[in-house]
Amino acid sequence: MLYTLLLFTFCFLINIPMGIWRSKHRKFSLQWFISIHAPVPLVIILRLALGISYYAIPLFIFGSIMGQLVGGRVLSQKGRTKL
Repeated sequence: MLYTLLLFTFCFLINIPMGIWRSKHRKFSLQWFISIHAPVPLVIILRLALGISYYAIPLFIFGSIMGQLVGGRVLSQKGRTKL
């Protein structure tokens, strides 16, 4: 259970910079596609190395999507801040 939580957190955190990168590119371009799919092999390797069941995959997908959304929002909100 601890490894599952750690990998979920890793999925979320690694996808924040990827979401920032994704938001800078045109939708469905090559860079956009790479920014979404680049972390996937690393997550798969870590899941297998840690011995986490495939039942936890939806949790990791959720963490990745949330990281992408937060990363995209970081860049869009950056220009809107008032001092």
